[in-house]
Amino acid sequence: MPLIEHKQFIKAPIDSCFELARDVGVHTQPILKTKGKAVGGVTKGLLVEGNSVTWESVHYGIKLRVTTRVIFMENPYSFVEKMVKGPFRYSIHIHQFIEEEAGTIMIDHFQYKSRFSLIGVLIDKLFLAKYIEKLIEARAIEFKKIVETKTNQTFD
Repeated sequence: MPLIEHKQFIKAPIDSCFELARDVGVHTQPILKTKGKAVGGVTKGLLVEGNSVTWESVHYGIKLRVTTRVIFMENPYSFVEKMVKGPFRYSIHIHQFIEEEAGTIMIDHFQYKSRFSLIGVLIDKLFLAKYIEKLIEARAIEFKKIVETKTNQTFD
């Protein structure tokens, strides 16, 4: 199972990063390039433990739906989303926040297992793992800009 990790420093307090990471509206902003929108479950406001949300987004020209549930939350340090319905056999996304003197380090841990066993492994190695890694990195950079703008911090 591929495990993708990405670290992003954000010049903002940990509480702001944690709150905005759970804000469904932040993840549907046009600045995030997947044209994602919340279409089921919690579609507005802050996610809390036990909430589910169905996301619809476009990847490689294909519209996909993924339903995740928040299965764990430790305010303001982490929360965990597990896919309950979607294109993978299994996926889990751990959002972690570490307080630093000048801001917050946000760490995304994303692990998934493709469907279709051997074909899925081949697809992962050829392009899917790299695509997901780049997607998580791009979203983290854009999230940084959103958080720093909302908290009146400057960003690089």
